[in-house]
Amino acid sequence: MIILFYCFLIVNVIAFVLIAYDKYLAKNQKKRIPEKTLLTFVLIGGTIGSALAMLIFRHKTAKRSYLLKFWALLVMQVVFLFAYFYFGFYS
Repeated sequence: MIILFYCFLIVNVIAFVLIAYDKYLAKNQKKRIPEKTLLTFVLIGGTIGSALAMLIFRHKTAKRSYLLKFWALLVMQVVFLFAYFYFGFYS
């Protein structure tokens, strides 16, 4: 269980850094990190890191299409966790 915690911690730190770096690239008018990459890290568990970085750096907070995808992934994760624990898929 502790390994899973560290995996999620690492994924969230990477997601946080990616959002921060994308903000830096946007400010300096350089080639950006694709949204697909950012959302992939949200999908694999970097939701908290991405959300914190979005709030701290005020990045991707006005782009409606990105926010819809972000929130859809968040809802999917909550539903998955609810089903996992409610229906007792864990041992």
